[in-house]
Amino acid sequence: MNSSRKFDNQAYKKRVDHEGGAHRAGMKLAEPASCPKCGSIYTEGRWVSPKFARESGKHMHWRPSNSVVCQACKQIENHIVGGYLTMNGGFLARHHDEIINLIENEAIRAVEDNPLSRIMERIETVDELLVETTTEHMAQRLGHALNRAFAGKVTYDFSHENKVARVNWHRD
Repeated sequence: MNSSRKFDNQAYKKRVDHEGGAHRAGMKLAEPASCPKCGSIYTEGRWVSPKFARESGKHMHWRPSNSVVCQACKQIENHIVGGYLTMNGGFLARHHDEIINLIENEAIRAVEDNPLSRIMERIETVDELLVETTTEHMAQRLGHALNRAFAGKVTYDFSHENKVARVNWHRD
């Protein structure tokens, strides 16, 4: 099909993050760097947990690390939420402590993989529990863990324009 119309931003709209990663650093950080708030270390081009950082030939000679606040700490400070996990149902009230323990243990395991994936805040009401996370992947991970451990119904919703995930878990 031959068309004289050219595709531009007006004709074809792709998924756009309007915030543009405002919480992310503008350019690559100087290595080594460490976050004074959480203790994460930036080495070999990524943030790692201090207990999983390994020595490399790149930093054989001691030199002081740059003090840089990591993206997750900036997000928590500015309250930029990357994912929401909503839990409700009668099962939540009966097994509240078990569910909280599962979420906290999964968050600890997630920090091993990516220290920027964290739980920001936990908001509890009478019949619902809301967990805010720094990344959309963390909300998904918590939803998968709840579904594996306790079954129930999980739904995953993603924002069209911003990188935000909404995960809902329900079990009666």
